[in-house]
Amino acid sequence: MITAVPITHADARLLIEEVQAEYTLRYGGPDRTPLEAGVFEPPSGAFFVVYDAGRPVATGAWRRRGDVAALGSSDSAEVKRMYVTGSHRGLGLGRVVLAHLEATARADGAVVMVLETGLAQPEAIGLYESAGYTRIPGFGHYRWSPQNRCYAKRLG
Repeated sequence: MITAVPITHADARLLIEEVQAEYTLRYGGPDRTPLEAGVFEPPSGAFFVVYDAGRPVATGAWRRRGDVAALGSSDSAEVKRMYVTGSHRGLGLGRVVLAHLEATARADGAVVMVLETGLAQPEAIGLYESAGYTRIPGFGHYRWSPQNRCYAKRLG
């Protein structure tokens, strides 16, 4: 079950801590992208937790990014905090979360979905490319990093 929650919700915080630990293992430190208060609250964005038998097992969020133009539009939403716990990887849950993020951002009026990932996350790159995302020029907090990879997909 995919449930919208505030980023301050205990289950959201738990999964954010897990994804930050994963970033530390893969990149040597947590994600330091500045996120303003309320960025994942309507109408600016949304934050979701996926539950399996009452346990939080995945998360995903999006925030509006009118400052990032891609694929002919600056009416964009950015994927953030996509994460699936180790026990639930390989089940297609990441694809389900991504589709949910796309659908909810599109319903909110976004034309393009954009995202940042990195070379230390080959499974994420594989997911995004297989879901129709294409490489775009770097944007965001890590645009200077040679490991940074940015992608976009038109929603429609």
